[in-house]
Amino acid sequence: MPLLNTLARRIGLAAAIGLPMLSHAGDRLLATGGVTQIEGAAGGGLMPWAVISGYGTDKQIGGSLFYTHAQTKGDFKLNTTGIAIGAFNRIELSASQARFGLGNTVPGEEIRLNTYGIKLRLVGDAVYDQDSWLPQISAGAQYKYNEDYHFVPKALGAKDRSGIDYYLAASKLFLGAINGYNLLLNANLHASKANQFGILGFGGDRHDSYRILPAVSAAVMLSDNWLVGAEYRDKPNNLSVYKEDSAHDIFMTWFPHRNVSLTGAYIDLGNIANKDNQTGWYLSGQLNY
Repeated sequence: MPLLNTLARRIGLAAAIGLPMLSHAGDRLLATGGVTQIEGAAGGGLMPWAVISGYGTDKQIGGSLFYTHAQTKGDFKLNTTGIAIGAFNRIELSASQARFGLGNTVPGEEIRLNTYGIKLRLVGDAVYDQDSWLPQISAGAQYKYNEDYHFVPKALGAKDRSGIDYYLAASKLFLGAINGYNLLLNANLHASKANQFGILGFGGDRHDSYRILPAVSAAVMLSDNWLVGAEYRDKPNNLSVYKEDSAHDIFMTWFPHRNVSLTGAYIDLGNIANKDNQTGWYLSGQLNY
């Protein structure tokens, strides 16, 4: 928590210093900063997109605050809070903490995972480059630190309490592509050793090296303030004691106000620890600027 609080204070200070120096921020189009994925980056619920958090243009600073609650039928619970700052529609900094309740697997206990992210837009613009097929492409990294590594992850065979995920993301909005509705497509490649996103540590007795893993998503804007889509994200399978499956979701996002979004989703996380077929739901609320 001290690291998370320090980074949050520094990000907040940067925003406080920078915002008065800029024209009023938030001039990008609705939903162009995406929502926030469970590790804190702008994107869908499961995967980062190439977009930069908030509504700031190339002359502005924007950002977002979010809270997510997820629960599966095995009584696993995930609560995540975080902040992201997007500067000049070019770079994004994020910080989040996930608290994963272990349900009746280890009653009354939870695992805390802190994630600190950076994302850089390399080329393209997902929205405004409509005369080109080139997507917006961003590169990112997420440093993850498991505060409770010695409690469960190490006992299961995880090799490290911390690790860095690297990813390359491509996003493109196609205006009126499906019977007049806008279509957003995203594809990622992740380099990761994280077990269950890092909740069960990093590396294991089966694998302890980086693996390149794909993730894809698609979303359709049903109206000016409704977005529906689906995601798939592959994950490593490093621990011989429990199999780890890929993750899927189907989500719907409502933007009741330009600066507010609410997302609900059906999730399928496959096997988690000693429970298989872990389906459930998540709800996420976000404030954007």
